[in-house]
Amino acid sequence: MLFIAAYLFLAFTHDGKSTLMRPLFQLWLLAVLGAYFLYCWLKGGRTLAMKTWHLRIAQPDGAPITLRQALARWVVAIWGLSLLGTGYLWALFDRDRQFLHDRLAGTRVFTTRNLDLPEQPVDQEKTNSTEAG
Repeated sequence: MLFIAAYLFLAFTHDGKSTLMRPLFQLWLLAVLGAYFLYCWLKGGRTLAMKTWHLRIAQPDGAPITLRQALARWVVAIWGLSLLGTGYLWALFDRDRQFLHDRLAGTRVFTTRNLDLPEQPVDQEKTNSTEAG
């Protein structure tokens, strides 16, 4: 997807190396990536990679996220990544092991691996499996 977006940008501008075009090119790719994530999160609660890992983004009660939550999640995730990954390191210290963008956006990551069981937050699944064993 980013390859096609980059190709289209360079085909229309014919220049990706000038001091003005390079930041515009980067913003374009960031916008395309953001559109992909927002569309996937709002349409089905997950991206293609999240489907592979049996994960889903939802509100804490399991309801689909809103556009406002998706935007907040995206903006804070980019911010956390640009600050040397602090938004992702946050999960190491969070009581529910949530990333900062999930905490601030009011979203949760749920697992969908056990189709015969109700979906539950990722951290609770680990707790339940250790209690059973």
